[in-house]
This record gives sequence, C-alpha cells and structure tokens, in this order.
Amino acid sequence: MAAAVHLMKTPAELALAETFAAAADRLPGTPDIAAGRAAAFAQFSARGLPHRRVEAWRYTDLRTLMRDAAPLAAPPDAAAKARAGGKGALFAAVAARRLYVVNGAFVPGLSDLSPEPGLAILSMAAALAQGDPLVAGHLGQVVPSDDAVLALNTALMGDGVVIHVAKGTALARPIHIVHVADLAAPAALFVRSLLVAEEEASVSLIETHEGPADIAYQVNGALEIVAGDGARVSRVKVTAEGSAAQHLASLSARVGAEAAFSEAGFVLGGALVRNQLAIRLDGADTVAHVCGASLLSGRQHADTTLVMEHAAPRCESREAFRAVLDGAARDVFQGRIAVRQAAQKTDARMMSRALLLSDTAEANAKPELEIFADDVQCGHGCTAGALDANQKFYLMARGIPATEAEALLIEAFVGEVVDQIEDETVRDALMGAIRAFLLARR
Repeated sequence: MAAAVHLMKTPAELALAETFAAAADRLPGTPDIAAGRAAAFAQFSARGLPHRRVEAWRYTDLRTLMRDAAPLAAPPDAAAKARAGGKGALFAAVAARRLYVVNGAFVPGLSDLSPEPGLAILSMAAALAQGDPLVAGHLGQVVPSDDAVLALNTALMGDGVVIHVAKGTALARPIHIVHVADLAAPAALFVRSLLVAEEEASVSLIETHEGPADIAYQVNGALEIVAGDGARVSRVKVTAEGSAAQHLASLSARVGAEAAFSEAGFVLGGALVRNQLAIRLDGADTVAHVCGASLLSGRQHADTTLVMEHAAPRCESREAFRAVLDGAARDVFQGRIAVRQAAQKTDARMMSRALLLSDTAEANAKPELEIFADDVQCGHGCTAGALDANQKFYLMARGIPATEAEALLIEAFVGEVVDQIEDETVRDALMGAIRAFLLARR
C-alpha cells in the first residue's frame, strides 16, 4: 500500500495560519459566520496552497509563486480615502453609480448611495455583523466549491459590497465598483461581494482593480452572483493592479431560467493574476456569453480558469478569450463546458486564441468538454501563434509603417472580444487601454 504524501507547510501557509488565529475574533460576523470561517480555514489548511499536482492549478503553482503572505491591510485613513476618489478613471466617461472599496473596506462617504427604487446597497462587513438574511442565504452556496483559495477568502473576508436588485427592477445606470489598493507596504486584501438580481431584474456591473506599482500587495477577492428567472445581468471586470501585485479572484454565478448573463474580463496589470469563474445555468432557455482578453508583457502571468455548467435544457453559452503576450509573459486558459444529463438541447461553443509577440512568451490552453446528455451541440478550440506576416505586409504595402500595421492587427485581434460588450462608452474605454498597451511596447 502506497504511503500518503504530506507536504510540509510553506512560510506563506504558516503566516496565513498565524494571521487567521490573530484576526478571527475581530473579523465581522455572527457566531454562525465565525463557525463558517473556522470550517473554511480548516479546509484551506488541510489542502494548503494549490500546486501543480492539483489539476485546476497545474499551470499556476501558487505554492511556488506565493513565497510569503502579507499581513492584513489596515482600514484606509482619511488621506487614502481622498486619494481613492480620483480612481476608476478608465471608465470616467461611463455614467455609472460608483461604489468605492479602498484597501478592502467599503467607503460609503465616497460612494454614490442615492436612493433608487428596487435597489439596496450594503457593506458586506455590516451584513455579516447583522446576520443579514440575504447574505446568510447565499454566502458560499451559489456554486459550492472545494477550491482552497476561495476557502481562504471565506475565512478571512473583511468587507465588500452587497447589492440587491428587486423583482422587475431595471437599474437606470450601471454600477461601477472601484477597488483601490492605497498602500505604502505589502498587505493582503480579502474582499467578498454579493449581487442578487431577482426575477426579471436588469443590472449592469463594472469592476476595476488598481493599486500602486512596485509594492507586492496581495488581493484575494470573491464575487457571488444570483440571477433569477428572466433576469438580465452583465459584468465587465478590468484588472489593472500594480506591477508587483498578486490578484486572485473567484466568481460564482447561478443563473435562472430564460435569463441572460454576460461576463467580460480584461487583464491589464499585475504580476500574477488568476480569475477563476464557476457559472451554473440552472434554468431552461438561458443564454450566457463569457469573454475576456489579457494584455501581458515583461514576466506577467495571467490565468483564466472557467467552468461553464449546463444543468438545464435548451441553454446556450459562448466563450471567447484572447491573449496578447510580449516579453517573457505567460498566459493560461483552462475552460470546461460541463453538460449534465438533464441539459438536453444544449448549444455551447468555446474558443481561445493567443498572439505571441516575442519568442519567449508562452501560452497554455486546456479546453475541455464533459457531456452527460445525448442531444447537444458542443465544440471547443484553441490557437496560438505570431502575427500573420501576409496581413502585415498587406498593410505596409499600402503605406502604413510596420509598428502601426502591427498595432492595427493587434487591435483587431482583441477588438473581436471588446465588440461583444453592449455599452459603447465601455467599449471605447477598453479600446483606449489597449492602445496604451501598444504604445508602451514601442
């Protein structure tokens, strides 16, 4: 009989255990929440930081990449709050309701909390402390997971935003959550948010994440979304963290019948970024579109891991991802379409494409299909390669300089994903960020 293998605790794992022991009594929550925190940390402690032997993390060995664990960030002071008020400029042209989360803490004084019928906004810390029934009914239950990083977030979550959109409510403006790390030294942020859109509700969510360059801060964020029957929910997320930051994010979404759900994620900054998405289509005749793009240079590492679960009949999903890699950057895309036995008449398509701008860049793709129904249409594919020399020559032959020809081709490559976003002002802002990336590499 083979002996069990037990990995020694790393310095980061030991530091996280010390952090939890010191902070457990002062983290917000009722006794039930405290018990849930303890159970979640026990789950994390038993598994440890994910490593290459964990299939979902085989290309992102967090046990190696996370050498130490930063202390919990202190609440933002008045100066940090004042500086954060000018952040989120990427979407300044978007007429949105802005909510600010600074150093992991929701800041009502900076946020637009003007009343709107059918909309309720609450600090997650307050909701945990009060035993809010909406949070108690959904926290950790939207799409159950045994992921160690999500368990760590559950154990150490401090604050975030709770958004409730009542039945039949169509919000007049998008909601823009501006996450800001305003830090002078390495620190860890554990943010947890919840969005519940009831039946026939309509909401558009934007999230941006930004922070200082050259400071090795660590973000572990989680968002849970519940979309009721007939709801319309969309999210655009832009990760533009500092050059030394680690950003780990988990999205769990459960979508009801005859609903529409869309998710678009863009990675523009951060030393290590992992976005993991678990989306469950729980009702019949639902449509889900998920897309994203990573623009990486230097030694950046970005990982998108997606599970699209079809659990009901006649649902449609489309997944499209792009990566542009320069220098020694590394991109990972892992996507799985899971079709349960009840999900007959499923129509699902997944495609990832990577554009390598240097000989030292690396793209890893692992698309999967897991099908237990017999009347489905499913497909997946992936490509990776350099710019098309013939297309570049075509443009240059018409008087366009080489660098501009490359920029046009890259814009078109990423633009296929950006064009899937409905809001024109959001599309324009993202294309501006893409052009800034191209200018930086000249």
